[in-house]
Amino acid sequence: MGRTFPGLRPSTRASIRESRKTSGYRFLDFLHGYVYARWPYFYIGVGTGEHRFARLIAPLASRLWGDQNVSRKPASDPRGKRGESAGKSVFAETYHGKVVPLSGAKELVTINTDVTGTFSEKVIPYARAREIVLKNPDHIVALDCPCRASRQNPCLPLDVCLIVGEPFAAFMLEHHPERTRSITQAEAVEILKAEDARGHVHHAFFKDAMLGRFYAICNCCSCCCGAMQAHRNGNPMLASSGYVSSVDDSACIGCGKCAPFCQFHALDVREGRNHVDTSACMGCGICVNRCEQNAVRLVRDHSRGEPLSIRDLMAAALPTGN
Repeated sequence: MGRTFPGLRPSTRASIRESRKTSGYRFLDFLHGYVYARWPYFYIGVGTGEHRFARLIAPLASRLWGDQNVSRKPASDPRGKRGESAGKSVFAETYHGKVVPLSGAKELVTINTDVTGTFSEKVIPYARAREIVLKNPDHIVALDCPCRASRQNPCLPLDVCLIVGEPFAAFMLEHHPERTRSITQAEAVEILKAEDARGHVHHAFFKDAMLGRFYAICNCCSCCCGAMQAHRNGNPMLASSGYVSSVDDSACIGCGKCAPFCQFHALDVREGRNHVDTSACMGCGICVNRCEQNAVRLVRDHSRGEPLSIRDLMAAALPTGN
């Protein structure tokens, strides 16, 4: 435990120390996490099928990492927007996201104290990677999105992935200085608001190889996001926010302005009324802010699990007294 790891960068040494404190975290997990964080553009490029080495690397990665989410199902983007790579092999394995509305995403980047806790499977329905261990949560880095960067015609801007807390923020800054910048919590909130206005979905990401923890908020579009691509191909990599959209028929005028913004293609205007496909809706809330008539709102759907609320987790961790 007292090793100084000479020759390694400070953020790598910090990551090694933190990995040794993580129960059940194996060397292979650390190696996987290191490769993922050190070369994310290669890793995600292969995972989305965009990199020229994808066909060669994906089978090898599948054997190395025990991947269970390789998909070769043909798929298309119903909106016809840069979905040509949707049927390519995906090996993003235990790289999972939890949909969070804008309010929940803001919570995750405005915490001012260290947090330790584990969400139940009702919140984060994954066998591993359910922990919130935020150290220095005000250390936030804006990273050029590896998914967008891998595409030939990406959505812009690129620097919309928010890496939150240590040792992740320092690692990204130190290893990717040309693609990162340190930002304040207020700047992180502004990025979230701007991406929300563009119709992009906020995902809190957890990965078993990243110490099994929450480490990032990504702002995702269905045309670029590898996780949404895999989800569309039948790989359950994304968890619902715990909400679904509901339309007030008396207020809806059937204008259809909200439908093009739905990244999950859950909205359809028929016979002058907006219809919600609740089986496709993930409860991101993007449509709520697009409706000029205030006819759409989010409602709790208990069959979709519980919302991710960092405030609730912190409250539950407080001593109740006698």
